Amino acid sequence: MLLEVFLVLGTLLIYFLFSKKDEETLPFKDGWWGRGQKPVTKEDSSIRPFKVETAEEELSDLFRRLDQARFTEPLENSFFHYGTNSVHLRKVVSYWKNQFNWKKQVEVLNNYPQFKTKIQGIDIHFVHVKPPCLPEGQAAKPLLMVHGWPGSFYEFYKIIPLLTDPASHGLGDEHIFEVICPSIPGYGFSEAPHKKDFNSVSAASVFYELMLRLGFSEFYTQGGDCGWLICTNLAQIAPSHVKGLHLNMVLVTKLGLSHLLSILLGRYFPGLFGFQDEDVRRMFPFLKKWLHKILSEFGYAHIQTTKPDTVGCGLNDSPVGLAAYILEKFSSWTDMEFQNLEDGGLERKFSLDDLLTNIMIYWVSGCIVSSMRFYKENLQKGIGTQKHDKLTVQVPTGIAAFPNEILHIPQAWAKKKYTNIVSFHFMPRGGHFAAFEEPELLAKDILQFVDKVEKEQLWKKKGE
Repeated sequence: MLLEVFLVLGTLLIYFLFSKKDEETLPFKDGWWGRGQKPVTKEDSSIRPFKVETAEEELSDLFRRLDQARFTEPLENSFFHYGTNSVHLRKVVSYWKNQFNWKKQVEVLNNYPQFKTKIQGIDIHFVHVKPPCLPEGQAAKPLLMVHGWPGSFYEFYKIIPLLTDPASHGLGDEHIFEVICPSIPGYGFSEAPHKKDFNSVSAASVFYELMLRLGFSEFYTQGGDCGWLICTNLAQIAPSHVKGLHLNMVLVTKLGLSHLLSILLGRYFPGLFGFQDEDVRRMFPFLKKWLHKILSEFGYAHIQTTKPDTVGCGLNDSPVGLAAYILEKFSSWTDMEFQNLEDGGLERKFSLDDLLTNIMIYWVSGCIVSSMRFYKENLQKGIGTQKHDKLTVQVPTGIAAFPNEILHIPQAWAKKKYTNIVSFHFMPRGGHFAAFEEPELLAKDILQFVDKVEKEQLWKKKGE
């Protein structure tokens, strides 16, 4: 009898060790997000050139609102701890009215080719930049780059030339990219969904359809913030089409016993949980570097997950309110220590022109409400409850962990979700808006990741 038990156990062990199980993919979400009922006629799939344009009436209305702004006196020595400090906000508004040249920034935005195409009932805006030249016999690698909130496609303007023309920037010419930067539906110049339930899987499905429409059957993806989740979902939907997934932010949506034990004991026994010294430095003390940050920095997410339209309506009506709401994120999420400065450290990493250009994209498009709704659509059913939360990612994955990201996720945690991590690097500096803040660092990490995937042909080994 004992022999039979061992034989059964041995057979089961061999089965689990050597049997191959097809990894479940995430279903493509074929929705209709346009107004009214889906028409019976075939959707227009044409790709139309687009340019940013602003009427004089819109600018006159903006300046009138800026002139009539009401400011609240900040508390003494409060700096940015209570949010955007109105002393500095006055200076930003003064620059906005008297020195900022939106027409010049429109020219900057229109320097790269932009297009619109209708997918699932709504117009999708995207920037599409091809390499200025290619070495003979070499093809450009398609790269889909997805922004987050409260950012926009403009975040990628400084990294685009480093990827489409790396040789001219001292980064070699072995890997040259054709970059596609769409605006998430409801952000920037992409039409907002007219129906409920447009979430990250919906966006991933739309962008997958966009890439196929552009003629790309295989491509790389890159994202942070909301772009992290959209690109992750895209890799789950179409693992045979996504050659590699590069992320500059990762979050864990399902915590188990191993996570809890590593939180309690990882500081003292890091090796036992796969933590490196840098993981320990960034994560502990856990109450301060995780729980305190969640309580102090994620109030906005609770508002946007529950009643986004309430605060959104006010922001959509006030350019100064909109600026205060967005600038606070560019301060804290770039470096939490910037909260100790009266100017929020905003111009230590960004120019006012760049910050105001991003804000103007939200203002002239009137997209702040629809962009905030994206949180509700993704989180209203709970964290870790969706199908994509329960599926792993088999696609070759590269992670650039920037030191000032709001929450640090160690590789030991990330690999439970991303089972094929081929590159995980602790970046030397930078925060949440990596492409905007440290374009060269991010470009180098993308290049080394793609180099590894290509040389080892890792995309062909997915699931092996």
